[in-house]
Amino acid sequence: MENRISSCKDLATYFKRHLVPQKLYKIGGRHNNRICLAPAGTGWDVYFSEKKDKIGLVHYEDEPSACQGMKNEIRKMMEVMYGMTWIPDRA
Repeated sequence: MENRISSCKDLATYFKRHLVPQKLYKIGGRHNNRICLAPAGTGWDVYFSEKKDKIGLVHYEDEPSACQGMKNEIRKMMEVMYGMTWIPDRA
């Protein structure tokens, strides 16, 4: 079973350990042409940033849920772009 990511720091470590290209994501803010995870009011937003638009915006109530949402989006993007993704961790 795959480990649960509980914070942005955990997610960044997970992506680094699994060799996820940094050009695909931005944690903690916004960067053009990347999937972004950013604090938003009372929760967290995950979206694709294109110029000033937030495409596919999903709002999460807590950080662990947002991190899991971003992880799922990055996994899908890697499958489409590279035809591969990471191997799930074993518990």
